[in-house]
Amino acid sequence: MRRQPSDHLLSVLGLLAVAGLVAPLVGLLAHLEPAALAAQLASPAVVDALTLSLVVSSAAVLLALALGLPLAYLLARVELPGKALLRGLVALPMVLPPVVGGLALLVTFGRRGLFGELLGALGISLPFTTAGAIVAVAFVAAPFLILSLEAGLLAIDPRLEAAAATLGAGRLRVLWTITLPLLRPALASGIALAWARALGEFGATITFAGNLAGRTRTMPLAIYTALQVDPPAAVALGVLLLGLALVVLVALRGRLLPGERHGGRE
Repeated sequence: MRRQPSDHLLSVLGLLAVAGLVAPLVGLLAHLEPAALAAQLASPAVVDALTLSLVVSSAAVLLALALGLPLAYLLARVELPGKALLRGLVALPMVLPPVVGGLALLVTFGRRGLFGELLGALGISLPFTTAGAIVAVAFVAAPFLILSLEAGLLAIDPRLEAAAATLGAGRLRVLWTITLPLLRPALASGIALAWARALGEFGATITFAGNLAGRTRTMPLAIYTALQVDPPAAVALGVLLLGLALVVLVALRGRLLPGERHGGRE
């Protein structure tokens, strides 16, 4: 088919968009000093920050999954009053400035917060602790998982579940044998997206959990700290975090891009 003038314009605009997205990454790599990267990889502080990031992001995703799967099921399968409002509240952390999210957590779960005295009576303290970092990261990452699960549930033909129910399967058995296997692709992509968002979380973590080495200083906070005193080290840490993000994208190949599922064909 003959190309139209508008096709050339769209191509140019598309290439400009790609350049705008790729240029900062190229700039980051261009300023990387291999010696600085090697030094940071051998640094105990960086190893601690990386380990803490993996622990916090993984624990946050597990927390989001434990609470988010039932919520996604309710949103997709149960008629609830005010469901649109509830869905909006679920998605709110995605657009809320992370610092505001951290502040909201602080005035809610802090020592003088809404539930602070109750938590204190139970011997639980969240601000400026690793547990607090997990809560902060889960708060901003959970919507990615919940909305992915809801979309996956909505894509499942409810007649399959109904057929299993008519054969005598209870709700939990239907969920385990029919729903969850069909939900696996959405579950995998939702977990990966939430984990990637959790890995890069900064604002809510530093506001609610602080920037304490070995306790709450995850990789994004370590990059921020290094930027103040050693920019080459900050660049090296940024490249390391970029590499982890690329690993997640490779894991998502074929799930976020439908054309990849069938060798580039729909």
